[in-house]
Amino acid sequence: MTVTRPLAALLLITAAGLLSACQSLTPEQQRAADERTCAGYGFRPQTDAMARCLLDLELDRRADMRAFQTRSSLMFDRPVILERRVIVERQ
Repeated sequence: MTVTRPLAALLLITAAGLLSACQSLTPEQQRAADERTCAGYGFRPQTDAMARCLLDLELDRRADMRAFQTRSSLMFDRPVILERRVIVERQ
């Protein structure tokens, strides 16, 4: 099967697009997103309520990460049990 140049270019562009979607947010971008979320809830900037909202979002994010790590460790850190059956023939 021969891959043509346009098809190869399309695959390369698609792969680059998918990989760029895997970027994580910088702390500044995360803070701005959290501020927009809290502002969307009706909290005003530079208030104690806004600070509490931002803190709650961060605590929720940390709890989600701990839960993910717990689930992952349960999945991957299990002991491996190997079983080798031996067939013994009667003589």
